[in-house]
Formats: sequence, structure tokens, C-alpha cells
Amino acid sequence: MDSWFFMKTSSEIPWVGARGHANYFRMKALFAGFWLLLCTVYGEPWPSFRGLSASGVAPRGQDLPDVFDVESGKHIQFRVPVDGLAHSSPVIWGDRLFVSSAVNQEESAVFKPGLYGTGQAAIDRWDSHQWQVVCFDKHSGEVLWKRVAAEGKPIDKRHVKATYANSSPVTDGEHVVAFFGSHGLYGYTVEGELRWKMDLGKLDVGAYDFPEYEWGSASSPIIYEDLVILQCDIQHASFIAAFNVKTGEQVWRTVRKELPSWGTPTVYPGQGRHELICNGSNYIRAYSPRTGEELWRLGGSSKITAPTPFFAQDLIVVASGRAPERPVFVIKPGGNGALDSDDLAWKQQKVGPYMPTPIVVGDELYTLNNNGVFHCFDLKTGKEHYQTRVPHGGLGFSASPVAADGKIYCSSESGEVIVLAAGTMYQQLAVNILGESLMATPAISDGVLYIRGTRHLVAVSRNRR
Repeated sequence: MDSWFFMKTSSEIPWVGARGHANYFRMKALFAGFWLLLCTVYGEPWPSFRGLSASGVAPRGQDLPDVFDVESGKHIQFRVPVDGLAHSSPVIWGDRLFVSSAVNQEESAVFKPGLYGTGQAAIDRWDSHQWQVVCFDKHSGEVLWKRVAAEGKPIDKRHVKATYANSSPVTDGEHVVAFFGSHGLYGYTVEGELRWKMDLGKLDVGAYDFPEYEWGSASSPIIYEDLVILQCDIQHASFIAAFNVKTGEQVWRTVRKELPSWGTPTVYPGQGRHELICNGSNYIRAYSPRTGEELWRLGGSSKITAPTPFFAQDLIVVASGRAPERPVFVIKPGGNGALDSDDLAWKQQKVGPYMPTPIVVGDELYTLNNNGVFHCFDLKTGKEHYQTRVPHGGLGFSASPVAADGKIYCSSESGEVIVLAAGTMYQQLAVNILGESLMATPAISDGVLYIRGTRHLVAVSRNRR
């Protein structure tokens, strides 16, 4: 049963966790049946970046094809254009799929994919833009509604590889929340009614060692119970804050002494308490998601952190890929204060991915670096099963891998979707060409793989609807 759903429901029942291990799993089993019923009626949600609990793994039984082809239409349910330029990922609830985008009103905006290290800015800072939230029918690709959240000239520069809509929206089936960095936080109903908006001021996110660079925000909001939680690590006055999902009213705000970062926070639903996990350069930290009080911290990360924390089998995985540290930490939950080696299941240095978030499938943890280097570790022990390089067209990887039914889907900036078999030995099943750069992490729901390319949203399914 999905831990994200249990997190929402168990928090409303005070005695869950208070009476120990047995009650926790009794309630988990009770709600498992209800969760299956909910998915049957409303479809399988993929409500935020990387899906449920940021795991990147879809429920069993997706039956996705290994091979598909946009040219011939083989296993392509639909392929529809998406206006503007964005690296934000699709999110799904029920029959609705939501994306965000930044539409340059003067000309077609571009970005520069590839493996390079320059920090230069794009040249469209002075063009008028629209920041949009768009709702599609997930079966047909029909646009159900489109809303302009903000309009005008960008407040910030953006990295030449980034866009002005890097952050993925989030939904709980009733609300849709979109974040556009310095252009604000917006709360809609799933029907497209704007309920509230929040101006967070100028959020200067860029290179810690070159403050004049402005790269743009990328951390995505999450919904926890009745709260929207947003991590804003910037050049000065970093913070994490929670807002009422219905009204936008700020509920709490905690100052973070942090360098700029780009990862999305994740809530781990522990037996006795829930832990809000945030990646960060100075420290990986956990907070109380209800109050913002810091619970624990762990040092030793990279100076630039982008991957999102997630959990599997009651272990928390946090990685970052800037040299020289490039760590992968597998953390035991429930710690307090400054963590040490006793609080870790294991760690590895110099293997962490720079952009893509790792993934756990079965008992193995996989990491995919920008240059295609792919590691497979035993989740519990850290034993390395193999290291190889995923073949690609030369531009590398920024999207995070996703998985279904023991298959891992890796989307490249060159426009390929490489399908790998999960397991302790490397096995490539297929390479599929999309014909446009893939920067956004795909979504999976009800037997369909949704891939957002530079200009199109593509739905891949063995059975067309």
C-alpha cells in the first residue's frame, strides 16, 4: 500500500504510532484495501514530482510496452503540443493531467541541452512571458482548461539550460498548486478556479560561488495533509515554509542557513512521527511537517544539491552529485540532532548523481548520472552490483528515472527513452526515439507512460483508449 496515502490518513488518527509497531501495520493493512478501491474508482494518482512519495515507482500491473514509436504511432495513445518552454513534470489525479509552462510572447524560447559546465544566462530576460497552468484529459490529450498565473517580463535571469517553469505542480485531487519562483505560488481547484496566490518576493537561486549568476528555481511544492510545503534555498535568507492548501495562508516558516539548492522536500511517514526531509549543501535536514521544527541534520553533502530525497523499505535516500563529495546517503529514520555513522545504513562517496534523483526497485538502489554512468547497489548494505554507462545520443540526462513492473525508464536530453530491466545484472531492453529533448521526469498512471518533451506531451500505452 502506498505510504503517501497512509501518511495523509494516519495523521488524522491520533493513536496510530502511539501504541507501537503493531497498530501501525494493522492500520496500514486496513487502508490498503481502501486505497485499492480508491484507485479503482478514481485512477492511479501521480500527484507530484516523481509520483507518490517521490519514489518514481508506479503500482504493479502497468503492462507498459518496452518498444514504442512516435513516427508510426506504435503504442502511442496521443501526442499533443504543449505551448511554451518548461522542464516541469506532469502530475495526475483521476482523469486529469496537469503541467506548468512559461510561454515567451515575443518569440519561441530555447534552452541548451548537453554536458557542459557554463553558468551563463539565457537571452530572453527582457521578453514578455506568460506563466501558465494547463489541464489535459489524461486519456485523449484534450486541453480541458488553461490558466495564466502571471504575465510580464521575468524578474530573474535563467540558466541557459533551464526554463522559467522548472518546478512541477502538485495536486491532491481537489487542489492544484503551481510554483513559478520569483513569480509566485498559485493555488487552483482541479476545475481551474484560482483560489489564492502568494508573492514570495525575488528568489535569487544560482551558483553559490558566483552570486551574479541566476539559474532559476526548480524545487517543487508538495502537499502534506492540509499544507503546501515549499523549500526555497536562495543566495540570502533561505527558508522552508508551509501554507494552508485551501487559502494560501502561511502556517509556519523556518529559516535555513543554506546555499541555493534545487531538490524537492519529501515527507517520510514514520511510526511515531513524520519527518520532512530536505536536501541541502550545508546539511541534509529533517523537520516536523506540522511545525517546521528541525528534528535532525546530517553534513557531508555537495555544495550544489539537486536530487530529491525519497524513501524505500523504511530507509531514506539522499544524494547529490557535485564534485568532490558526490555522496549517496541511506539514512535510518527517527534520528535526533546531529546524525553520525550509527544513524546511517550506509553511504558512498563519489557516485552521487548531479541532477537525476536515484530510484529503488525491489531490493536495489539505482543511480543515473548526467553523463549516463549507472550504478546498482543493494539498498540495505550498499554492496555495488555493477557500474556501467547507459548508451545515449551524447547530450546526457537531467530527467530522473521512473519504473514500473521491474522496468526502469531513463529519458535522455538527446530524446531517447532507454528501457532497462531491474536486477543485479545490467540488461537493456529497448531504446525509443522521441525526436525532441527530454528534460522533464515522466509520469505513470493506469498503464500509460506520460512523457513531456520540449514541445509535446506523449502518452505511451500498450492498449490505446
